[in-house]
Amino acid sequence: MLALMKPFPPAACALLLLSVVTTGLAEPSPSRQRELLHLVRQDCGSCHGMRLTGGLGLPLTPDALRDKPVEGLEATVYYGRPGTAMPPWKSILNETEVHWIVQKLMTGLPNE
Repeated sequence: MLALMKPFPPAACALLLLSVVTTGLAEPSPSRQRELLHLVRQDCGSCHGMRLTGGLGLPLTPDALRDKPVEGLEATVYYGRPGTAMPPWKSILNETEVHWIVQKLMTGLPNE
């Protein structure tokens, strides 16, 4: 039966993969979301200001991030910025969590 099935064309595979990558990221669990918000407020806030309006690091407010590409922000969080004080967070955050954090920063963190 499997021998009769035709393979997907490469373009269809690419579209399927793109849709999974861009929309298929599961959100962290509610308890992990609370942990991530705490991390952003405390750890990111130590350099970017406790209100994320800037300090040693640049502001992380929705207005400041409005014109920044999501992929670039995610890469900065995940890999850091060599030669600067911005560390990589890939040892404690996965890509889904980084995506969730960036989305929250771009739309505004929820009130505590």
